Amino acid sequence: MQTTPIPTVEQSIASDAVVNPFLPIQRITSVDAYRGFVMLLMMAEVLSFKDVSHALPSSSFWQFLYLNQDHVAWFGCSLHDLIQPSFTFLVGVALPFSIASRIQKKATFGALLKHTVIRSIILICLGIFLRSMSSKQTYFTFEDTLTQIGLGYIFLFILGFYSQRVQLIALITLLVAYWLAFALYPLPNANFDYTAAGVTRDWGYNFHGFAAHWNKNTNLAWAFDRWFLNLFPRKSPFLYNEGGYSTLSFIPTLGTMILGLFAGNALKANTNGRYKVKFFLITGVSLAALGLLLHFTGINPIVKRIWTPAWTIFSGGLCFLLLAFFYAVIDVAGRKKWSFFLMVIGTNSIAAYVMADGGVRALLSNSLHVHLGQNYDQIFGFAYATLINGGLTLLLLWMILYWMYKKMIFIKI
Repeated sequence: MQTTPIPTVEQSIASDAVVNPFLPIQRITSVDAYRGFVMLLMMAEVLSFKDVSHALPSSSFWQFLYLNQDHVAWFGCSLHDLIQPSFTFLVGVALPFSIASRIQKKATFGALLKHTVIRSIILICLGIFLRSMSSKQTYFTFEDTLTQIGLGYIFLFILGFYSQRVQLIALITLLVAYWLAFALYPLPNANFDYTAAGVTRDWGYNFHGFAAHWNKNTNLAWAFDRWFLNLFPRKSPFLYNEGGYSTLSFIPTLGTMILGLFAGNALKANTNGRYKVKFFLITGVSLAALGLLLHFTGINPIVKRIWTPAWTIFSGGLCFLLLAFFYAVIDVAGRKKWSFFLMVIGTNSIAAYVMADGGVRALLSNSLHVHLGQNYDQIFGFAYATLINGGLTLLLLWMILYWMYKKMIFIKI
């Protein structure tokens, strides 16, 4: 296969043969709003629709909200399952704009690469740090969203200097190779000890036949982690991840970022806004349909927890559709005022992520009980307690982000 060599910065700017992500463009409001929406879903876990649903078991409304504020058990997709792929997808969307900004400041390719390596290391370390918050020693795990992005970000950056043809070839090669690696890994034999993998032989979400290569904790990624994660100091040997998550998911996660890179290049292209919306819609529907086809034919199931290639394709399609919505309403139709609440969050997404995942959210929630009384949130009854406390917690989190927004304090890596 013949590939295009990485051009110099000057060649990239001067050439039309490579999709040029370096020319300056105005900040796109819809991208910040989409990112803010994703972070809001993560921050809103404090509302705990699960508790409301359990308190009101006859309400299908609260059950629906609860199911979409939780991850599916194994295969399929809920709204909550779209948080990580959306955040990851938007990393790819932002890359052409990030490079353009640094190119304007006369950055060389070497300086850009150095910054990318440092950023990747910080993301990996920050992910490990956040996962170690409640541990008495460093908890080495690499399935966190930030860590997964960090592991693949250098490869994404390099691909950003290639033509879209090469990017597409890289995406297809990556997904096919990852699918093949799982397909070739042997299935458990008749004497396999399922309890050692944290599952049961008759678990209701197990696949059968060829699709069984993507069952929980009996797959290639689980076997890799049984070796890899035990290379690090641990309180006890690693046997399995209770949720089935894995380190190797960073490979197909890179595929999600590449899909985002396609979207980012489209946003930077000198084309009509309505054409861009049409492109996002067609691409989104096509990808989602292809992912469903792979799932229902048994070729590859849609499993977010191990980020199957079908999940990369299916969730990538949904990300394109979400981007189409935000871009069409905000940037094409010009209806921006309603999105300000989301923009405040989206322009400081790292801060929002750390506050939601690093204990600030829980600290604020507990503080409200201390200062307002242990039962203050039961003003409308016990069933709605988490909505009252969670709603005030969300408001406080947003006010912190709004203060940072007004003071022009943006945490970036």
